[in-house]
Amino acid sequence: MVTMNTESLAETLDAVNEAFFYERILAESKRKEVAKWIAEMRGKPGSYAGMFAPTTIDRSNGVKVFTGEMIRSGAGIGHVLGEEACRALILLGVADTTIKRALDRATDGMLRRLRQTENAGKVHGIYCCGLCSVAYWRHVIVGGLDRNEERLAAAMKALKAHRTGDGHWRRFPFYYTLLALSQMDLKPAVDEMRYAAPVLERYVRRTTRDSKFPERRRVISERVLVRC
Repeated sequence: MVTMNTESLAETLDAVNEAFFYERILAESKRKEVAKWIAEMRGKPGSYAGMFAPTTIDRSNGVKVFTGEMIRSGAGIGHVLGEEACRALILLGVADTTIKRALDRATDGMLRRLRQTENAGKVHGIYCCGLCSVAYWRHVIVGGLDRNEERLAAAMKALKAHRTGDGHWRRFPFYYTLLALSQMDLKPAVDEMRYAAPVLERYVRRTTRDSKFPERRRVISERVLVRC
């Protein structure tokens, strides 16, 4: 069951992400209800590149991504929630003209921003900071934006270049990055998961399950280790 919170885009997206993460079945009526509300947030004040706008509560309090890392800057909140909202609408898959139009316009807005940073048509693996980059990757992974294979190949090349040698990466939030990697079917992504595997083995041994973020991180760790 997805609990929609019309006071917070972040909380609504978190509920959608949790449903898909744990492979819970969503009734068509609930999918449509949630998708229509998300679509209504497109282009409102505070939206990034004309995507889907955070609410006042989101902007005031900051938000956490699915794995618990905090975003505090206004631009970061707008961008990450915009990418995650596009991803949610793609996954919800509601056949509705208004929802499709909102997603198309949001996609066009983000593509314009990307092309402003891409020299001679060459895609980049990083967009802004590490958190923003991973949100962008998650959107691409489900088929959003364009040139998906090129974008993900560039992403993996960039991530590898940011290895610190101890299973982590500079700039990139550890578990949010691994969440994205676990959803990719690419050899370079498996290579990065194997690089992080020793850290995850230690985490699985010591983690508790007393709140949602440690539990999500444990599940991600176990899924990654299975693929290693």
